[in-house]
Amino acid sequence: MNEVPDMVDLASDAAFAINGRCEVTAWNQRAEQLLGYTQVEVVGRHCGGILRAVLPGGEPICSPKCELFRCFQKCLPSGVQSCRMRRKNGEWLAVRYSSLVTSKQSRQMDDNSVVAVIFLQDQEEDLFQVLPQQTLRVFTLGNFGLTVGGKSVALDKWVRKQAVTLLKYLVTQAGRPIHRERILDCLWPEADTSRAWDRLKVTISYLRLQLRNVGMGEDTLTTVGKAYLLRHDAIRVDADAFEELIAEGRTLQGQQRNDDALRCYAEADHLYRGDYLEEEIFADWCAEERERLRELYLEMLADMVQCYAECGDYAEAARLCRKALVHEPCRETFHRSLMECLDHLGHTGRAMAQYQACHRVLAQELGVDPMPETQRIYQHIMKNQVAKLQTG
Repeated sequence: MNEVPDMVDLASDAAFAINGRCEVTAWNQRAEQLLGYTQVEVVGRHCGGILRAVLPGGEPICSPKCELFRCFQKCLPSGVQSCRMRRKNGEWLAVRYSSLVTSKQSRQMDDNSVVAVIFLQDQEEDLFQVLPQQTLRVFTLGNFGLTVGGKSVALDKWVRKQAVTLLKYLVTQAGRPIHRERILDCLWPEADTSRAWDRLKVTISYLRLQLRNVGMGEDTLTTVGKAYLLRHDAIRVDADAFEELIAEGRTLQGQQRNDDALRCYAEADHLYRGDYLEEEIFADWCAEERERLRELYLEMLADMVQCYAECGDYAEAARLCRKALVHEPCRETFHRSLMECLDHLGHTGRAMAQYQACHRVLAQELGVDPMPETQRIYQHIMKNQVAKLQTG
């Protein structure tokens, strides 16, 4: 559509256009003023990585299977009356956005065609427009949250706080019936069986009421004999999408399609707002899953580092190494990769300093020296530095 860039440029509001891959194809000056990104910085990038829009409860709007984008694909205009977006300088901004979708006839067969023009307006009201096709989305990576149809569920207003804990526990076991004795041990380990059972019945009843109040069906939480089951097909969990994206990215990476793999990894990275149910830090029932997903996240960052290094983007690879080391300072593989990236970038002194940082943190935290492989890389970098000085 040749008229789309003109429509974006002539809009009185901040506006941009996206194609069938969620990539920005046009970006006007008002959008630059609002969010701080220039047209050169955003065109060709995934819109979610730029907008990073979240609802007031912190649940991301920009995520895999985005409700808005699903509407655009079906030629349905949609929007959110109030959300928050992060400007380039890191400041949060209250924004409302609406859309204009293109017709099926105007779209080409490939994903390069524009599917929607989005208009942004700066505002402060905490109002919402419920999106069509209500779905219960569960956010477990970072602080726990729920949305239905693009609207946050106010969990902080639930009178029975144990209902939130019960829901978290059921989410970790979604699709599997959980015997009530296990739930009692989880929620009320110190109470006698009779009192704990009374509390569970009341909590289950309250949880079902809250799920009905947000539009979920009666069978979302079902009773199976002496067990309870949260239907997996009735919810969409961010951790599931996170794993699916990583699996897809690895398949693409194995096919040497690094650009496509990186798009999947970037979406997964956006989803990982923090460790799994991070507020339940002392709960044994989610500790194993938290560690498993955290390890998967670090492995994904290593895959991203490899992709960027193979593409010759050593600066981005180095940034991801530093990001990983914030999470896991003793992970030697990231120290090695960072040393190599810095060396490729010509920052030999920084590469050698990184080895010293690695040596120091391993000694302090684990009481060990760097592995022979790490030492070999350091020796190689130092030898090259000496050679350069001698020939210089």
